[in-house]
Amino acid sequence: MSLLLRGARLVGRSSEPTDVLLKHGVITAIGESLTGTATLDLGGRWLMPGLWDGHVHVSQAALTSRRVDVSSATSAAQAVKLMAAAPRPPAGLPLVGFGFQDALWPDVPTAALLDERIAGIPVVLVSRDLHCCWLNTVALGWLGLGANPTGIVREDDAFPVTAALQNVPEDVLDGWVAETVAAAARRGVVGIVDFEMSDNIATWSRRFANGFRGARIDAGVYSAGLDAAVAAGHHTGEVIAGTDGFLTVGPFKVITDGSLNTRTAYCSEPYPGLDVDVFGALTVPPAELIERMRTAHRGGFVPAVHAIGDEANRLALDAFAAVGCGGRIEHAQLLRPADVARFAELGVAASVQPEHAMDDREIADHYWAGRTDRAFPIRTLLEAGARVILGSDAPVAPLDPWISIASAVGRSRDGREPWHPEQTITAAQAIAASTREMPGVSGGSGVSVGDIADLAIVELDPLTASHEQLRRMPVAATLLAGYFTHNAL
Repeated sequence: MSLLLRGARLVGRSSEPTDVLLKHGVITAIGESLTGTATLDLGGRWLMPGLWDGHVHVSQAALTSRRVDVSSATSAAQAVKLMAAAPRPPAGLPLVGFGFQDALWPDVPTAALLDERIAGIPVVLVSRDLHCCWLNTVALGWLGLGANPTGIVREDDAFPVTAALQNVPEDVLDGWVAETVAAAARRGVVGIVDFEMSDNIATWSRRFANGFRGARIDAGVYSAGLDAAVAAGHHTGEVIAGTDGFLTVGPFKVITDGSLNTRTAYCSEPYPGLDVDVFGALTVPPAELIERMRTAHRGGFVPAVHAIGDEANRLALDAFAAVGCGGRIEHAQLLRPADVARFAELGVAASVQPEHAMDDREIADHYWAGRTDRAFPIRTLLEAGARVILGSDAPVAPLDPWISIASAVGRSRDGREPWHPEQTITAAQAIAASTREMPGVSGGSGVSVGDIADLAIVELDPLTASHEQLRRMPVAATLLAGYFTHNAL
């Protein structure tokens, strides 16, 4: 079967409508007087490569949509009020909130605050950055965490809590994941790099075996599963059989520090205003990081190192140099000027999330005062020759590449003045960083004959749209290998 897309304007190539012929999931011709089994008139809409989100926690994103939203809370007391007003869960299940950012709160979150308003059931709030959880006394006992007056657990103590909250039957969670990916397809998404902290290859293999075909998935691997993945012969870039080529083994991810809001991003200078000098948390020592990365590299895995603070980034780059391999640094939010050039020199991509700069600008201004000229330095990285990958880190930010693109282009949201506008990049650069160059797909270079037909059809030319228009970009349709995953035409 063939599909003729008539009257398409090709983003980055021409504003004059032309025809594009798709056969067997591939673009086979572009021009006039083409014919196809089926014809769809795009009416001058814009055709472009489909978008990728380079960093997602898919199951967490699916679960978060069903949790109490406390992201608007500006104090611990207000967060408790939001939780107390929420409907109670079925018996035996916890009441779970998501999205609190306590870095600038005037009061301190404690288990007692939650206990005073919500009695008899476990209550857990997950921070917006996923690096911290706040629990009441019942939840602490329910999870076997013992006495903890603050009710706060961070980093390696928090991750088992978020894992325990995924106590949903597989078929139910898989259905929620399918809905989450379908919503992403409505925003032009054709591919996702999933860094869910689980047995990702097995999980996604099950979903594809059960008929999932909503997007291409790169399934990342963590330290706990690395040896087993290597022993099974898996490696980054491997296409998993029985998935029509849509499921690929992703990078090996290792988390080396925390986050800005949780004050655990590992920095060269202490966080101001705390009782003692706190530089953040280095969760994997350098020697151990090098060993893990060396094991991954020898096994055919591309390392993806989570590093947010400038000292964590320096140590991550040192580790890439020691191992002698390229890879990715996830987040790269604060960088020393001397380290920027090392990304290109070492072949390390910067996998960044521009919307985090919008969410965290006040927090950065406070805790990284005097250093924000080198925070979220996307333009600086590009000018230094680094490869940049855009993503959301969903559910930390919405699984919507147009939001990431808009933040990278405008460094602004909600009509505010741009934050460090010297770090803005062009729409063309942002789109190139949000599309995938893979065999058969030309990615940021535009739509070309021979490409796999992973495509997005949009109502505006993204190269001339304002950053406000980019954030709300109307997506008319999304095609995955020539088949519609979204069609509003």
